[in-house]
Amino acid sequence: RQAFAQILDQDDPGIQPRFSFDSTPAAAPLIGGARPAIAILREQGVNGQVEMAAAFTAAGFRAVDIHMSDILAGRQSLSDYKGMVACGGFSYGDVLGAGEGWAKSILFNARARDDFARVFERSDRFGLGVCNGCQMMSNLHQLIPGSDHWPHFVRNLSQQFEARVSLVEILPSPSILLQGMEGARLPIAVAHGEGQAEFADQSAAALLEQGLASLRYVDNRGEAASLYPANPNGSALGLTGFTTTDGRFTIMMPHPERLFRSFQYTALSPEVTAQWGEYGPWMRLFRNARSWC
Repeated sequence: RQAFAQILDQDDPGIQPRFSFDSTPAAAPLIGGARPAIAILREQGVNGQVEMAAAFTAAGFRAVDIHMSDILAGRQSLSDYKGMVACGGFSYGDVLGAGEGWAKSILFNARARDDFARVFERSDRFGLGVCNGCQMMSNLHQLIPGSDHWPHFVRNLSQQFEARVSLVEILPSPSILLQGMEGARLPIAVAHGEGQAEFADQSAAALLEQGLASLRYVDNRGEAASLYPANPNGSALGLTGFTTTDGRFTIMMPHPERLFRSFQYTALSPEVTAQWGEYGPWMRLFRNARSWC
């Protein structure tokens, strides 16, 4: 009913990006120099690692493909990398509660648990979790300083997998990845079945007030999205991205890595994206990571 009501809204302006920052110059001078190594972390069923590696490579990183089996067997250590990113997809075929099975493979393995805990505690390391990786990292909150407020992610209110282009607003927060992007409204790719944020100790409104929510779905008029399909999963106040109190680790449901180049914005008019050059506004997130390093 909500979807049909939206279709009947003749005054809907449609998806219109709004941002005032430049997506490219923040770290451009650094790209010719050293390339910090970043761990592109995946598990069985994850499928977003190639786009993620491409985005971080374009931003000036040396992206290294690391499977969880490398961590569990001790062939790789996350401590050797400046940053880590848990990618999206369908870990364990989503049959074990999406990212929860992935998180438990870490929590119940002493070597992996210690490796992740060391990285989370180091002030010179950063990380990102997207989609399945967002779910996984949210279930590791006991290991991540300053993440006690992170929600648990459950089945979409629509009771189905949602794959669409949505509009999000970037909120003021400590996230090192989103600095200088506050207030922007950007299209972003959504592809998840369990993205509804379920809050335990604090309400969505409290996190918003404290500045610990970093991203929220908005409708095409820029208002916080409470209705489907502008809010694809039913999360309270449309909240879909969160950060730690020091901003080093950020999690989000939607996929910025799928829209870091201008030609990927097929939902927009070519006349709009042609003004951006090669890279779209989400490239700023990856350049922010490089600048922080």
